[in-house]
Amino acid sequence: MDLLEIKNNLLSLSESDRLELQKTLEDFSLAQDVLPKSQESRRHILNNKMGCCPHCSHTKYVRFGIDKGSQRYKCKSCKRSFTEYSGTWMAGLQRKDKIDAYLVLMMEEKSLDKITASLKINKKTAFDWRHKILASLSDKDKDDFTGITESDETFFLNSEKGQPVINRKPRKRGGTSKTRGVSNDQVAVIVTQDRKSNLDLTVATIGRLKKIDIEKAIGNRIKTNQTVLCSDGHVSYKGFAMDNQLEHHVLKAIIKQRVKNKIYHIQHVNSTHNRLKKWIDNTFWGVSTKYLQQYLNWYRLKEKIKGRKDKLNLFILKTSEDITAYQKYQNIGIQYEKLISTQY
Repeated sequence: MDLLEIKNNLLSLSESDRLELQKTLEDFSLAQDVLPKSQESRRHILNNKMGCCPHCSHTKYVRFGIDKGSQRYKCKSCKRSFTEYSGTWMAGLQRKDKIDAYLVLMMEEKSLDKITASLKINKKTAFDWRHKILASLSDKDKDDFTGITESDETFFLNSEKGQPVINRKPRKRGGTSKTRGVSNDQVAVIVTQDRKSNLDLTVATIGRLKKIDIEKAIGNRIKTNQTVLCSDGHVSYKGFAMDNQLEHHVLKAIIKQRVKNKIYHIQHVNSTHNRLKKWIDNTFWGVSTKYLQQYLNWYRLKEKIKGRKDKLNLFILKTSEDITAYQKYQNIGIQYEKLISTQY
């Protein structure tokens, strides 16, 4: 149908139908305006000299032509060339025209089945894209914990969701541990936050928590003269506080002590435990231990940008910044093997 035929058909519409069509077109135009521009965001970062070479991290580079529609750059230091996507989660994707729509659906926390149906892509593609995006949520913007800082561990049942069941009977969704108390059936997650809403979520180990696990998770973000640590009576936290010369307030659960001196408690962390587990269980019906850290990073970003009107664009910008995302995605399996090795 050519333009003249379209015009003739429009003239044949009643006034009410024309008004309805006009509103539909306006809504469509508005929807197009609010779609994220992930590819434009990445190019904007590089063209305004806010990026760096993905090969050597040098900040001096120049434009170097176009490669299959992608802007190419050349590093002045290592002399290697790269595109706007090199190193990012978008590197190597074949359907870049679907990226913006995918990110909208992901921010709405749609299931993989709904994303697959909406975008008409393979479910495996939808799954891979999700974890490539999550791999880009780096932790470079983490601030030090200052003032009263709460820390406590919570446990998730070790899950091999998505993998074939070998050497054991299948477990119903959710399920329970075969052993009472803390065991190697459970994954310890350390949750730490201060009263300024700085938050850290770290998959620490399989089974019982140790002092070295706390040190690896938050040791470099604790300042001796600026941090007051609140925790339960776990001996590992006592040892960590002594090693770092921290003022340490212990909440004794055995006597149901909730608050100490009216200001020291771990109720913010316990609330985060509750909300985090509901989000994991209700939104995703549980996640594989292999990918648990990536979902924790997602939750942390959700908490950081909640209430912001531009949270979609902030999410896009965050995923566009990390030029090590593709490598992190490839290393997810290696990190999982390291985690599993902690149980032996």
